[in-house]
Amino acid sequence: MTPIGDSSPRPDGFSKVAGAARYGDDFTLPGMLYGATVRSPHAHAAIDRIVWHPERVPEGAVCVLPSDLPGPNGVQLLDDSWPILADGVVRHVGEAVALVAAPTRRAARQAREGVEVHYTPRPAQLDAAAEGLECLHELALGRGDAEGVLARASEHGLIVVEGEWRTGHQEHIYIECQVMTAWYENDGTLVVEGSMQCPYYVQKSLLHALDLPAEKARVKVSAVGGGFGGKEDYPSLIALHAALLARAAGRPVRIAYDRHEDIIATTKRHPSLIRHRTAVDAEGRLQAMDVELTLDGGAYRTLSPVVLSRALLHAAGPYRCPNVRVRGRAVRTHTATNGAFRGFGAPQAQFASERQMDRIARRLGLDPLEIRMRNAIVEGDRYPTGQVADATTSARLCLERVQSLTGFRERWRKLEEARTHRRDGEPRRGLGLSLYFHGAGFTGEGERRMRSPATVRLLEDGRVEVLTAMTDMGQGTVAVLPMIVSESAGLAMEDVVLADPDTARVPDSGPTVASRATMVVGGVLARAAVELRERLLDWAAEGEARPELAGGVARYPDGRAVAFRELGTRYRREVGALEVTLRHEPPAWQTFDEKTYQGDAYPTFSWGADVVEVEIDPDTLQARPLKVTAVCEVGRALHKTLCAGQVEGGTLQGLGWALIEEIKLEEGRYLNDRLATYIIPTFADSPRIEVELLENPWKEGPFGAKGVGELPMDGAAPAVAAAIENACGLEVDEIPATPERLMRALEEGRSLDPAVAQET
Repeated sequence: MTPIGDSSPRPDGFSKVAGAARYGDDFTLPGMLYGATVRSPHAHAAIDRIVWHPERVPEGAVCVLPSDLPGPNGVQLLDDSWPILADGVVRHVGEAVALVAAPTRRAARQAREGVEVHYTPRPAQLDAAAEGLECLHELALGRGDAEGVLARASEHGLIVVEGEWRTGHQEHIYIECQVMTAWYENDGTLVVEGSMQCPYYVQKSLLHALDLPAEKARVKVSAVGGGFGGKEDYPSLIALHAALLARAAGRPVRIAYDRHEDIIATTKRHPSLIRHRTAVDAEGRLQAMDVELTLDGGAYRTLSPVVLSRALLHAAGPYRCPNVRVRGRAVRTHTATNGAFRGFGAPQAQFASERQMDRIARRLGLDPLEIRMRNAIVEGDRYPTGQVADATTSARLCLERVQSLTGFRERWRKLEEARTHRRDGEPRRGLGLSLYFHGAGFTGEGERRMRSPATVRLLEDGRVEVLTAMTDMGQGTVAVLPMIVSESAGLAMEDVVLADPDTARVPDSGPTVASRATMVVGGVLARAAVELRERLLDWAAEGEARPELAGGVARYPDGRAVAFRELGTRYRREVGALEVTLRHEPPAWQTFDEKTYQGDAYPTFSWGADVVEVEIDPDTLQARPLKVTAVCEVGRALHKTLCAGQVEGGTLQGLGWALIEEIKLEEGRYLNDRLATYIIPTFADSPRIEVELLENPWKEGPFGAKGVGELPMDGAAPAVAAAIENACGLEVDEIPATPERLMRALEEGRSLDPAVAQET
């Protein structure tokens, strides 16, 4: 039976539920020390001097100061402007200033008291909307003459609708906090093992900062207890910290954050301020869009340029519009650096574009479904980059299906009519709709530059080993990649084994980000598996009698059957090694100009539509989601359970961002820096989530698969905001839509229904 489309058990499932899986803090090494970080108490200050007092600390403690760094004081990501240790100036509360290590965790915490730091505080800029902020990066894209159409809108009978939309920080809250262990082997090789998404990112940063040859820096991935982007960028910094301490101590060193430290120090989702000006005709068809997008980059540039890039490319939403101008910038504030987070800028951009569509619909007297159906991009339409939508464009398909499943249009209208007639104290219910899309894989020329390799090879016992740098952080790569190889080569699932990510063993097949693992790396593995099979079967042929391979059994024309493992074992014994490494080749037609931002930004897109039902407490204005219907088209779902699980998880994460996940700051310091105060949805808070997977296979993906992991993050928040509006008439222009924000909207008169406002 084919494994594709099946929902076979995860191969790592039993070890995880049994507690046998080895996470980053689950092993010890002889003589291992524990590291701790001395952090800034200031949002912005000059460092006048740092003094280490060894007499004040436990025996065996060591210290690393910025002056001890052997190479550049920078974490190599897009550039190295993010300091390993503060470079004479601290730019956010919690920034690393010095490092210590000691024989126990308690002793390491005590050793921090031996570092004396003298600061001169400086003014801190904490509001990304303020004038005169330093720009970390800026981009623009456009098509047509949006500015001209908007300027002459009244002459042509067009209606101009304006909107300003804001989104806040979001903390990743992966189950396992950041952890890294570093040690030097006898031959001088630096080994770092820990929790991360991108082992080659970490290796690159080690080589850059420590001036090591590639063969002398090895990075191994332990079991990863969640990532969501938070283990894309930050692990490079903590790996460097552990490596520097191991170098200074001459012993292995582990740094493992607790939740408090993880929250105050690590990257967050970029807050955003997005302004829309939209021209529509009398029927609600989009004629021009002008979008200004500002992302709060926090203290350092890190990955903000590429987050900004994806935000711009999704800012117009999944809609056709002949005239579009999008301008964006990421600015520096004195808060912890903001970086990679599931969706990578697209959720912020599409929250704004979807809320803008709702505002346009109300202005014209249309329902939310109708405005989207009239404008949804279809095959043959052009995106703002000039890219032509192909046959796997499923915006209307998702809308039609979610309408069929929920009866959204009729129910929404009834709730609109009922809103002004509810009795005092009666809970208010509302429905919201969103349409969303997500570019699969790296943007533009990114995949072409990497040409990511992946390897399959024959083991001595006849099994096929799969070698890639893809990490499993819960999304199911450990199950899906072997499925692809098994199906492509005609093997049984037990004939395939997946190697652990280890830079000494696996090729650099790129980072586990951007919904690319299945679509991009899985596609390479599918081709490599076929080539390995063909080479083995050519060898096994007897004259013209060449066997066929299916289900792990090679069958000859005369009816003889030989198990694949037997053939493989014989090949290894008689011939030797058999290994195939291939590289990803993006479609030849995909070209993108990264200066003009014109061309094919992504080879394909995944699509979705959500309907969210909420209930509003009339006294507290607390919104509670009751049900979500998520219709997603991700090409072909190779493992339906894992795919649906990604949609459910991303949807719930989006609900939390929209309603309750609010980071509160005072003078740059996080006030809710623990799980007791930073609230995320629990099982009790989760509504019923019904997932419908539509299939519209993309011929370039393995068995038709597209990307899925980030897509569901894009739809929940705008649908929740729209549902609140439908329920109580308060327009949600900022998330999270906390009761306090809704009450403020009420007090400011931002209600669609004055009578309801007065009653509430």
